[in-house]
Amino acid sequence: MSMSAASLSVLAFPLACKPLTGEFGGGGQRDNRHHALYSLSSCTTDSLVLHSGRLPLRLRRPRTGEKAVGGAASSRAQTNRAMSPTPAPGAGASEEELSTEVVVVRHGETAWNASKIVQGQLDPELNEAGRQQAVVVASRLSSEARPAAVYSSDLRRASVTAEIIAGACGVSNVVLNEALRERHMGYLQGLTWDDAKALAKSSDSFRGFDIYKMTEGSDPDSRNQEMPGGGESMNQVNERCVSYLNKIAQQHIGERVVVVSHGAAILGLCRHANPLNNFTSKDIPNTSLNVFRISGVTGQWTLERWGDVSHLGGNQF
Repeated sequence: MSMSAASLSVLAFPLACKPLTGEFGGGGQRDNRHHALYSLSSCTTDSLVLHSGRLPLRLRRPRTGEKAVGGAASSRAQTNRAMSPTPAPGAGASEEELSTEVVVVRHGETAWNASKIVQGQLDPELNEAGRQQAVVVASRLSSEARPAAVYSSDLRRASVTAEIIAGACGVSNVVLNEALRERHMGYLQGLTWDDAKALAKSSDSFRGFDIYKMTEGSDPDSRNQEMPGGGESMNQVNERCVSYLNKIAQQHIGERVVVVSHGAAILGLCRHANPLNNFTSKDIPNTSLNVFRISGVTGQWTLERWGDVSHLGGNQF
């Protein structure tokens, strides 16, 4: 399906919403001079409907009790299964039937990506190349197994990419969540990468800046170092992203889902799934596919593919 992300227009709007502020690491404020993005968690109605091409996209928050993980309903179900004389759940099922395939996509390119500016939780939009990338990756995903759901960071560069993917794949609901946001980089946000690196070298307070040098064997103080200015540590980013993907996986056992997120967040997920590969010199390209399989029995993560941009081959952006 061909669509223009720039043509999105609000059709229906929750009655009582407030602008988003950061939930993690004490940051996440954004520049509301250029846009207004609203927190689904603060709305009194359940959904926000956007129009994208021919297919209305409904951005919704999970409703109370909707496939709750670990709630009372889940506990009762587990008790009933334990008392049942029938075979144990999953008996004879394949590993694929007892796991969730999570396809994590990095958002399309922004002007700040092209100019090598630290974005963090600031909110630049996709540039034209980024929109084209999103259309191409959406076309690829639409030719594969249909996802049961599409989830995304609420930052615009991710949510617009997710809307384009959802439209192409025939999925009407895009679930936005702050847990999938990029790492908040504190005072470094808005600086060029060269200036940020120079500042990081000048002060030990920024020793947790270089995400590519921080592996499982790194100094734990670096992984726990929060960025000055309300920023996050890498461990904080990993904890919120891994926790949220585990919840998604439990809700979609035996299914495929697409998740749209950001470079540092995805790099942390890859390291979580495969800590023996330090990924020190690896990049997570825009609109790359990173495929994880999460067991519904053991909770074990397997990294099946990462940094896959074969769909961009032959396309000049």
